[in-house]
Amino acid sequence: MDYISTRGSAPALDFEGATLAGLASDGGLYVPREWPRFSHDEIAAMAGLPYAELAARIMHPFVGDSLTPERLLELTTLAYGRFAHKAVTPLVQLDEQHWLLELFHGPTLAFKDVALQLLGLLFEEFLGRGGDPLTIVGATSGDTGSAAIDAVAGRARIDIFMIHPKGRVSDVQRRQMTTVLAPNVHNIAMDGTFDDAQAMVKRMFNDPAMTGRFQIGAVNSINWARLMAQVVYYFASALQLGAPQREVAFAVPTGNFGDVFAGYVAAQMGLPVAKLIVATNVNDILHRALSTGDYSAGEVTPTAAPSMDIQVSSNFERLLFDLGGRDGAALAAQMAGFEATKSMQLTNQQREGAARLFTSARADPDQMAQALRWAWDNAGELLDPHTAIGLHAAREAGLPSNVPVITLATAHPAKFRDAVERATGHRPFLPARIGDLFEREERLAELSGDYAAIADYVAAHATARG
Repeated sequence: MDYISTRGSAPALDFEGATLAGLASDGGLYVPREWPRFSHDEIAAMAGLPYAELAARIMHPFVGDSLTPERLLELTTLAYGRFAHKAVTPLVQLDEQHWLLELFHGPTLAFKDVALQLLGLLFEEFLGRGGDPLTIVGATSGDTGSAAIDAVAGRARIDIFMIHPKGRVSDVQRRQMTTVLAPNVHNIAMDGTFDDAQAMVKRMFNDPAMTGRFQIGAVNSINWARLMAQVVYYFASALQLGAPQREVAFAVPTGNFGDVFAGYVAAQMGLPVAKLIVATNVNDILHRALSTGDYSAGEVTPTAAPSMDIQVSSNFERLLFDLGGRDGAALAAQMAGFEATKSMQLTNQQREGAARLFTSARADPDQMAQALRWAWDNAGELLDPHTAIGLHAAREAGLPSNVPVITLATAHPAKFRDAVERATGHRPFLPARIGDLFEREERLAELSGDYAAIADYVAAHATARG
């Protein structure tokens, strides 16, 4: 299996190369040259497998010769052995049609752990084969940062620099990053929005002054290996509800489009997905793109669901590439226009292709709060605000009653205690394993939104090539 860039001009890489590179050299994102596909019988045979074994089986076609099947299983067993629930991603029933897929049982209480615990091990595996040290530079709207830091803290030959928008993440999210005092961990609180931070990361990947001195890698969902790991829980949950004999729909709280794109990949691999419901908050660029074809960025509005306070969704490019006939040159021109104007129209081919699998919904703050109250009053479940937005979209989708709808529960409600308490009157507690979070020392650098300030800080603290 090799990997090609969505923009068509970067060299193809194997799985190891794509994992360490993150972003392609032409500014595009790596995708497999073709989608591997399982037969109906092969999917049926996966039912009942422990999560780590299921993960190794689903990911093996993507890994190719970079890892043996035996080593891949060893790594998945290590990655998912740290989760607090034996099922890793358990299902909870809300009513006769609606289910929650709890993705927050990892060490930092968010869905990002499912992928990043594995990605940290993959980095260590590949770097152990020689080559330059890795300088990870990432942007976070809250959960990616803590999950990535936990995954690589203290690992040899890796430095991580995580940029978050100052004052725009929850206190729990911030402290989960800034209280990790390992010498290879560097937190940056930057003036601006998540989109500004994400733009900094992309600029650094394309800055010869930085890439010439440092091997820069990615943990954001621009990194293919992270998306690959997220495909697994679509299979795991659908199998529990009757797949492949039965179609299942998924409602996905969506910011950067990586999590829901993993569902698209699962469908390409043969999983019978009835619908992927893209749930946004008032920062609704994806809802507008899917419902009207208008992919135009506006101003970011801060909300109680900060991981969705995004106007530029990096992984949407992967979908547009696949739906547009995999024409890298055409997509490069389309994305160049968007980057220049912050506006573009989807082509008819892209819109019609998306409509076959995707639908979308937008939730305002009142609708989010109503979903939080509904889950508590009707099912005794406390949700975080992002999951509540997903549940709102799931309940609005109007799917036939015989189609189970799984809402991805992307974070533990205790990460957003104030918002949950305002809506439900109940304040969720942090799990005991991180209960002393507010007593730990914090360490971070506060920097302006100037690229030179960020680049200079990274250069001063990272380990250079060779």
